[in-house]
Amino acid sequence: MSEQLPDVQATSPDVAVGLNRVGVTGVEKLVKIARPEQRPIVLMAEFEVFVDLPSWRKGADMSRNMEVIDETLEAATREEVHRVEDVCGDAAERLLDKHDYTSEAIVSMEAELVQREQTPASDRETQSTVDIQAKATATEEGTREEIGATVTGMTVCPCSQGMSEARARQKLEQLGIEDDTIEEFLDEVPQPGHSQRGHATLAVESDGAPNVDLTTLIDVARDSMSARIYNLAKRPDEDHMTYQSHADAKFVEDCVRAMADGVVDQFDQLPDDAVVTMKQSNDESIHQHNAHAERRVEMEQLRDEVQN
Repeated sequence: MSEQLPDVQATSPDVAVGLNRVGVTGVEKLVKIARPEQRPIVLMAEFEVFVDLPSWRKGADMSRNMEVIDETLEAATREEVHRVEDVCGDAAERLLDKHDYTSEAIVSMEAELVQREQTPASDRETQSTVDIQAKATATEEGTREEIGATVTGMTVCPCSQGMSEARARQKLEQLGIEDDTIEEFLDEVPQPGHSQRGHATLAVESDGAPNVDLTTLIDVARDSMSARIYNLAKRPDEDHMTYQSHADAKFVEDCVRAMADGVVDQFDQLPDDAVVTMKQSNDESIHQHNAHAERRVEMEQLRDEVQN
């Protein structure tokens, strides 16, 4: 009969300080998302798994953590799920149940989602990639889940465009063009402004799974910028994107506010205490720095601000 190995993790630490998060990162698993009357979407997802640790315990049970994660995520690969955030929620609740010394369990996931779409002018089939994020936090009070996405688009600076428009107006006036004709021309032909590649992040958190459709959430984020961009672009598509972006020039702050408007319009079913996170970061083309704006707010307050 072999001697039982000591449980070193359960001993007292040399320094009695509690820790907020102890766990593992970089856990890769396949997750299948069910779709009505279509084949499921298969994601290669990377997970992070944490529990809190009291001051009187030396370490967490890493092997137990991995056992729970494997059980939960392996089940997700065998059975289709409808919401990726529920995979995180299930794992977090299992962790909380398995560890009698912890009061909080956190499971987060990142994956790259590939979507099929049509180019805007040439109507060619192409694909776009979206970074999706899911997270769940389980406590004795319940489980809060979050779903979000980060998308890439295009923005044009209104300030730069305004200077170009002033230059064009001055030159047209010097050529003797009538004021009405000048204004008609400038309305129809947006003037140049420096452009940026923009990155919009939109996430919704609530008790249980947020009542939002992931595809709609992605669309709200993509439509918040000056124009969508595409992997495939024939000349008509390039013309469409260039015109569209200059016809809807936006500061980085405008993009966040456009997301806010889209969230209130599309997700009116969300409860008042749902938390919405909106971020916009632009890779500047004429500066060495980048521009950033963000807002984190409860749905009740966001509705009040947008609708008043």
